[in-house]
Amino acid sequence: MIRTFPDPLPPWIALVPLGLYLLGLGWAHLRRRPLVVSGMWDGILLGSSVAGLALVGPLALMRPAAGNSLWSWPIVLLLFGLLISLCVLVSRPRVVVYNITVDQLRPLVVEIVSSLDPAARWAGESAGLPTCGLQLQIDGNGSMRSVSVVAVGGRLSVESWSEFSRRLRQSVPKLRVRSSPWGPVFAAIGAVVIAVAAWDAYQTLVHSSQNDSHNPPRASDDGARRFVGA
Repeated sequence: MIRTFPDPLPPWIALVPLGLYLLGLGWAHLRRRPLVVSGMWDGILLGSSVAGLALVGPLALMRPAAGNSLWSWPIVLLLFGLLISLCVLVSRPRVVVYNITVDQLRPLVVEIVSSLDPAARWAGESAGLPTCGLQLQIDGNGSMRSVSVVAVGGRLSVESWSEFSRRLRQSVPKLRVRSSPWGPVFAAIGAVVIAVAAWDAYQTLVHSSQNDSHNPPRASDDGARRFVGA
């Protein structure tokens, strides 16, 4: 017998990645030290958190085109992964720092920029490093206590950006900050989402077991004919 994935997918598959992502956000905001994540990994984690929602939602409309086989859902998931990869590749290089404000991060960025290029010039939250061929901008979300340092400009020196990112990743964890009030909120919502997903998975398992008990497996017609012929 050929096995297939459940159609439609149960809701708990959509909730588990989202709940884990929210728990991770809660942990990041409860830390006493900021958490530094590269823009690439931040995009991958965000895309993975909504992958389940996409599978049971809009991507479910595409599944019939992949056929009703064991590989239909993995093919759709692969297409979604390729879409996330494309979005990450076309986005500007960035470093994301959680549980910190612009006022707390800016002095550290100024220090790193000055060490890389003494001729650096600042205009608001943007910095130009002419010697290194690099332009930076600090984008902050004060209410959510997250800050992004983005590489801007038409020309980007990959070596200079890599060096800046390396120094920033080494320096940020040395800072001491207070826990964000969003930490308990994210953690609580994530715990509720995981609890709902676990309950739905349990109900799905119970329902599947009941269906199996009411519908015991039967021998195939060929087997029945062979048994009668014997």
